[in-house]
Amino acid sequence: MMQAQLSCLCLLTLHLATGYSHEGKFSGPLQPMTFSVFEGQQGSQVIFQFKASPPAMTFKLTGETDGIFQIQPDGLLYHNGALDRETRAVHKLQVSALNAQGATVQGPVPITIEVKDINDNRPTFLQLKYEGSVRQNSRPGKPFMYVNATDLDDPATPNGQLVYEIVIQLPKINNVMYFQINNKTGGISLTRDGALELDPTKNSNYNLVVSVKDMGGQNENSFSDSTSVDIMVKENIWKAPELLEIVENSTDPHPLKITQVQWNEPGAKYSLVDKEKLPRFPFTIDQEGSIYVTQPLDREEKDSYVFYAVAKDENGELLSIPLQIRVKVKDINDNPPTCPSAVTVFEVQENEIIGSNIGTLIAHDRDEENTASTVLAYKIVDQIPAFPKEGLFLVQTYTGVFQLAKQSLKKQDTPQYNLTVQVSDKDFNTLCQVEIHVIDINDQIPIFEKSDYGNLTLAEDTAVGSTILTIQATDADEPLTGSSKILYRITQGDSEGRLGIDTDPQTNAGYVIIKKPLDFETVAVHNLVFQAENPEPLVHGVNYNSSSSATFKLIVTNVNEAPQFTQNIYQAKVREDVAIGTKVGNVTAKDPENLDISYSLKNNKRGWLRIDPVTGEIFTMAPMDREAESVYRVQVVATEVGGSSLSSVATFHLALSDVNDNPPRLATDHPHLFLCHPLQAPGSVIFEATDDDQQSFRGPRFTFSLGSKVLENDWEVKRINGSHAKLSTKHTNFEERVYSVPIHISDGGEPELKGTVSLPVTFCKCVEGSCFRPAGHQSGMPTVGMAVGILLTTFLVIGIILAVVFIRIKKNEGKDNVEIAQACEAQPLRN
Repeated sequence: MMQAQLSCLCLLTLHLATGYSHEGKFSGPLQPMTFSVFEGQQGSQVIFQFKASPPAMTFKLTGETDGIFQIQPDGLLYHNGALDRETRAVHKLQVSALNAQGATVQGPVPITIEVKDINDNRPTFLQLKYEGSVRQNSRPGKPFMYVNATDLDDPATPNGQLVYEIVIQLPKINNVMYFQINNKTGGISLTRDGALELDPTKNSNYNLVVSVKDMGGQNENSFSDSTSVDIMVKENIWKAPELLEIVENSTDPHPLKITQVQWNEPGAKYSLVDKEKLPRFPFTIDQEGSIYVTQPLDREEKDSYVFYAVAKDENGELLSIPLQIRVKVKDINDNPPTCPSAVTVFEVQENEIIGSNIGTLIAHDRDEENTASTVLAYKIVDQIPAFPKEGLFLVQTYTGVFQLAKQSLKKQDTPQYNLTVQVSDKDFNTLCQVEIHVIDINDQIPIFEKSDYGNLTLAEDTAVGSTILTIQATDADEPLTGSSKILYRITQGDSEGRLGIDTDPQTNAGYVIIKKPLDFETVAVHNLVFQAENPEPLVHGVNYNSSSSATFKLIVTNVNEAPQFTQNIYQAKVREDVAIGTKVGNVTAKDPENLDISYSLKNNKRGWLRIDPVTGEIFTMAPMDREAESVYRVQVVATEVGGSSLSSVATFHLALSDVNDNPPRLATDHPHLFLCHPLQAPGSVIFEATDDDQQSFRGPRFTFSLGSKVLENDWEVKRINGSHAKLSTKHTNFEERVYSVPIHISDGGEPELKGTVSLPVTFCKCVEGSCFRPAGHQSGMPTVGMAVGILLTTFLVIGIILAVVFIRIKKNEGKDNVEIAQACEAQPLRN
């Protein structure tokens, strides 16, 4: 009885979903009910069979019948004409049960008929032609106009779901689309190319043809409409101003307007963005787009500013790319010249000839360079002492170069002169102090304290920067002058510049330092010659001789070093099907001590490669598979033979190029493909193929065919693209079960590989577009009897275990009692 009720319930649910009825299957007592019926069905269609219970004999129908719905005296409800959802979507009916005298004995009972939509209306645009305009450089993706279409079908179903598309753009320059459309809203906007390329001076008018389709545009039987859109491109007035110049330290009232920016349409919200993150930002903008400087600027504090003007809509979204505002602070002469230091010191040798350069005074001015404000003039206004005469020195007016003017100087007359120099720009004067020291002439050469500094032995890995020797020479000229200062250099024995000499300015000691690593293999012995010289030139007739040079012998000892590869990473490329034993690469290392080298591989996880231990040649030793590893990486170890067996490591990368060695297969192991049973018309399913080989830039190029000619009367398969195909039925006479359809798939490669797959297609009853299959016994799940048996067996095993444990406990207790009694008898009683 329960099974019968469940079957009836399932049948009733199916009837309500489809709207079809058959005598004896869709019948029942009179009660409130709701039915769904598709519009457009011609002829008489049975809806439901109401059953009368005495004393009811006949039925009567009232309500919104529209002359379409009728009921027979025996309770058979049906409609005799096509329904139209767009005319009436819901019909409210009442059914009454009457007795033999025509009196109502039950009801009226409400019956609701919901008319289900079919795609019987074409979408239409609200206008035959649309016109709009857009500014050049507008933000891409922001709609500047909309097109709208309507469809009388139910918008809650695919029948009323509209999709917009631009099918033609004229002109289409370089085959580039400048416009795009939101396929759901109909909003037309610029593409990124359009935002960059549209120019009204080149082309100010464009025409678009826009189409709209229902069924979401996914069905080949969908309806469509099209319209024309004329677009005018207007000049963009959202432009950055030219470089702005603001005079520094302005005394005009602030804020002071300096420029204005303007968005293409009214209503924009303006703001400024300071990307330099200044501690104080001296600019602001009002909602008219006028930009102001809020305070006087100082060019010496900051000579230029870069910031951005931003326009946003009422929602805070950017309307376009921000404009860069560049401001240059224009200089005025508001800074006097400054001296380089409190006192500038020059040296001049006695007996220098007239006209000799003594030094250069370089004063500074903070005003803008290369302007009249920074042209400086130099003038000597005082000389102390004025002995032996005034005007012993002169200065070049615009260069600041000092020269001897009237005679050579002698130190015994005056060892030092103090000059006051006036430095002027066009508005300011500054006085600078200059000291000129008269120094002894350089008539003494440096003399080494010893001519030979002996030998020193160092390991070649001695650290760079190490001081290995101190040398010393003396000079009899006036101390702490250019005539007595000593500079050392190496004239022989260090052609590669591995050594250097630093001089102590107070003691003239020279420190020989390692500047570059020593190398026993390159030079084992350095026979060095040191030369000591002055920075000041020697007087005429005095020359350096052997007293100004010294020798030193540096012996470099060998340190065992690891072999060195010629490069850190070696690379090669071969086909994945290359024959075993093929040479795929070669590595080379050299030992600094010229020891023999043995090569080996490390991290050769797949065992694909081997290396010749003597030559470094690398060969394949097993089949390789690009699909397992496209770039095979191993480490190559070079170990010296003998010595300390030091080693070094390089990397070998072997890239595998693809070979077509994988047959096609289904992209999904268990595709869920179904058709609703019974078929009302031939149906189709779509499936995808793939393989594990590397795809070309054009993607896969699979071809499809049926795996058996016997199936050609029932099925056909057609290629959709390089990876997808459609399997279609040729008739509707299929059983409600799963069909396994063999499909041949060819990859079109070289060599061409084919695969045969079994494509499962399920024919099943459908509820609201989904496959409905009753729940049943699943493989691997126990039945009720099996579950009870398993449970009883478990209890039995637990009972046996408990019994065994209980018996062992009893035995142990008895044994313990005997042992206790024996122990008591063996022990004497104690008082």
